[in-house]
Amino acid sequence: MKVKELIQAVTSGACDDKLKAVYVTDSAVEAQKPRYAEAIESFGALFGYDREVCVMSAPGRTEICGNHTDHNNGKVIAASINLDAIAVVSKNSDNIIRVKSKGHRMNVVDLNDLEPKEERYGDSTSLVQGVAAGVKNLGFTVEGFDAFTMSDVMGGSGLSSSAAFEVLLGSTISYLFNGGKVSAVDIAKVAQYSENVFFGKPCGLLDQMASSVGSIVNIDFKSVKEPVIRKIDFDFANTNTGYSLCIVDTGGNHSDLTDDYAAVRSEMESVAKALGKNVLREISYEDFFSAIPELKDKVNDRAILRAIHFYNENRRVDECVTYLENGDFEGFKRIILESGFSSYMLNQNVYTPKNPTEQKISLALAISEEILKGRGAWRVHGGGFAGTVQAFVPQDLLEKYKSTIEGVFGEGSCYVLIIRPVGGCQVI
Repeated sequence: MKVKELIQAVTSGACDDKLKAVYVTDSAVEAQKPRYAEAIESFGALFGYDREVCVMSAPGRTEICGNHTDHNNGKVIAASINLDAIAVVSKNSDNIIRVKSKGHRMNVVDLNDLEPKEERYGDSTSLVQGVAAGVKNLGFTVEGFDAFTMSDVMGGSGLSSSAAFEVLLGSTISYLFNGGKVSAVDIAKVAQYSENVFFGKPCGLLDQMASSVGSIVNIDFKSVKEPVIRKIDFDFANTNTGYSLCIVDTGGNHSDLTDDYAAVRSEMESVAKALGKNVLREISYEDFFSAIPELKDKVNDRAILRAIHFYNENRRVDECVTYLENGDFEGFKRIILESGFSSYMLNQNVYTPKNPTEQKISLALAISEEILKGRGAWRVHGGGFAGTVQAFVPQDLLEKYKSTIEGVFGEGSCYVLIIRPVGGCQVI
């Protein structure tokens, strides 16, 4: 459809079934209509109204269990959410990719120049270039297109706005030029490749995989090159758990936390190297635990605590999968609480030791416990040190929880999320 025709189709309800397949609820579909109309209109104003267009989507993600395990080849559970990046796209004949994101400058990539350059590190244009290069390296077709994008995945929230953008681009190339044949796993790997090689950020694969594959996924990174991925047979949207999934943005200061994140990985790896291996996954828990007396003289105490967290968190991921697949939500909640306490006490990624008096995540966790104790579950979300808290809140406590949290951290700080059933996709 052309621009004006597609706006009419979206606003009139002709696309409701397609929107509901992605956004799950009728109320969510209604909320998306003005957003989609704005994006389509913006494309028309920028690139011309006489263009055949379609709309792509890629979700943010939430980490459910497996906090700080992927970088040592561990196990995780993650899920795609209803907050997403969308793109209105159309082919061009220029051999150029143009991507204009709302509120940002135009990214322009000449497909004759797909080599990474260090001076472009940190530039969003490099992400576009890297995704195009990654898909082309897999042997698929990459041609020129124009796109206008919008995202409601909050940056710095632990919901992976950058991964959503990368997966959005990969999905666009897959559907526009390759009939949707680039697999979700390959799109995730391309997204990671783009961020590592072209953008200059040494990220793992978790965020991209959760966004690309969609729904709830269990990922085992024992082999980083070929991670084992499987969807978990538990549909939050259609299973009447009686709980809402909330993410609390505590508004903490994210600046100068790189060293804190890096220390978690390096300290876990210091334990592995002291035992003759590269990562903890290469060592059995029994061998590690029996070696603690000798480790005391080789690594710092916090490294040993973080290693204990790693091993127990891997076990919790397996238990969490079992509880979900058996429909045991009470067992699932117990695991989430255990994970949260382990992150707090052993992994110690709830506040930065550089500024121990600023403990917004600790405060959010304490408030969550006061309201939800004996009923719900709560834990630090994502990398930690600043940022967000995850909570599973009983419906009858949702208004109280939301109003109390927002009274402390500000209006709009508590997001009630839906786990969506699909990852990167063509919506319309």
